[in-house]
Amino acid sequence: MADKIQRKKENISSIIRIAGKDINGSLNIERSLQGIKGIGANMAKILSNTIEKELNINKSATIGSLSEDQIENIENILKTPLKYNIPKFLLNRRKNNETGEDSHVIGNDLIFASRQDINRYVTLKTWRGFRHQYGLKVRGQSTRSTGRTGTSIGVVKKALKPGAGQKEQDKTKAKK
Repeated sequence: MADKIQRKKENISSIIRIAGKDINGSLNIERSLQGIKGIGANMAKILSNTIEKELNINKSATIGSLSEDQIENIENILKTPLKYNIPKFLLNRRKNNETGEDSHVIGNDLIFASRQDINRYVTLKTWRGFRHQYGLKVRGQSTRSTGRTGTSIGVVKKALKPGAGQKEQDKTKAKK
């Protein structure tokens, strides 16, 4: 009975909140960072190596075993990766339109920034803005056969010209 209570306490403390995201505390640092929106596999690998160098935390350690101070230091690295020599090509906001600076945006800030970009395209009336506005594909993908939404199912064939169907029927009769 006491073993079950102890497991429940471990489960409660095993959920860690980093950058506005609840993360499973049983995962190692690299894998847990991938759960944050805006951090992919390559960025998580580089960040976990940086965390190991700067904070002396083993990257194979579980995120749930870290103290609150260590988690705050990890969040600081996530917010300002350029201070810790993260390569610029891994950043997701390079040469920002408003400031011209390189930065990396994660979590809800990333959602807000992408929404702002789309709104800017729409107000400037660019091609991308029109495509976003009407819910069409933006990056040049084919739309004839894929990306259909709503009730349209299947392909509608063009209507035959009057008399054209009659000629085809005559040909098939002649062959028989």
